[in-house]
Amino acid sequence: MSEQYLDRLDWPRLEQQLDQDGYAVIPSLLSHKACEQVSALYPRTELFRSHVVMARHGFGRGEYKYFSYPLPELVARLRNALYPRLVPIANRWHEQMGLPSRFPESHQAFLERCHAAGQNRPTPLLLQYGPQDYNCLHQDLYGEHVFPLQVAILLSDPDKDFTGGEFVLTEQRPRMQSRPMVIGLKKGDGLIFAVNQRPVKGTRGYYRVTLRHGVSRLHSGKRHTLGIIFHDAL
Repeated sequence: MSEQYLDRLDWPRLEQQLDQDGYAVIPSLLSHKACEQVSALYPRTELFRSHVVMARHGFGRGEYKYFSYPLPELVARLRNALYPRLVPIANRWHEQMGLPSRFPESHQAFLERCHAAGQNRPTPLLLQYGPQDYNCLHQDLYGEHVFPLQVAILLSDPDKDFTGGEFVLTEQRPRMQSRPMVIGLKKGDGLIFAVNQRPVKGTRGYYRVTLRHGVSRLHSGKRHTLGIIFHDAL
């Protein structure tokens, strides 16, 4: 991942897809080599602040680990580089949804706001799934200050490393049944998606829809994912 690559992306098209569906795919956000380097961090316990086994909490099956500060260089670079490109979308969404908060241009300034409210714990994480593992539908909300977009990067190859394990989004519109979306990703692809709510234009202006995300059951192999969440946790 480089700043130059991010600059060359068709951000108006990505923004249009986010407005339409609540998600957008950045192809090859990380190289295969970088994916393998990040996956190889999982056994290094000194890099993480906590280890969650999903079955113990009713979250599904599988496990994940939250990184400690200081974040690994690549993870920190991704967080800092993606945030300012998503801020205009985040601020527009909040305006359209009638929410009062706005987000500063720099990620450091936003983190200072989080930390002042007691949200001091880093939220980027590595997830690991094996056969029969899955992740229940959920939202990554960790306190008062929530950035409305996050990014998941698939670090494994669905053609070689695992089968099943698709990324799933559901969207609940008012007085309607939930809409499911199954998103096919390749190794290194980054998925931008709504953390909680997003605006949808109706006949009387904008209304809010609620999204949740998860991972379907793996049939075989092993799957690693890097999650980039921009707000910190209580």
